[in-house]
Amino acid sequence: MKYLLLIAIDPAGMPTEPADLAAMSAEYYALSEKLVASGELLGGESLAGIDMATSVRVRDGQTLVTDGPFAETTEVLGGYYAVDVADLDRALEIAAQIPGASHGTVEVRPIVTMRASS
Repeated sequence: MKYLLLIAIDPAGMPTEPADLAAMSAEYYALSEKLVASGELLGGESLAGIDMATSVRVRDGQTLVTDGPFAETTEVLGGYYAVDVADLDRALEIAAQIPGASHGTVEVRPIVTMRASS
């Protein structure tokens, strides 16, 4: 089963010291390497900060483009892993290993395959 592991972080709780940032990056790299080796990793990336975000809304046929995230919240989407694993239990096990889980939240959601009708 395919799952998206959405990593929500509170920027205020992120490490700021270079050594701490390097250690956290090393943890992410190690997890990514384990998932590649097991064949479970479909993809994953870190996202730029919310200061680089742009939101798009369409209401009554009008498109509104605004700077910033789509909602007011302390936690923001910081990155994701897409995995193909045996079951939800394995997805949850991986989510608990994501460094961001120790200071934020990892939301685990099944990926629903959409097929265009012919």
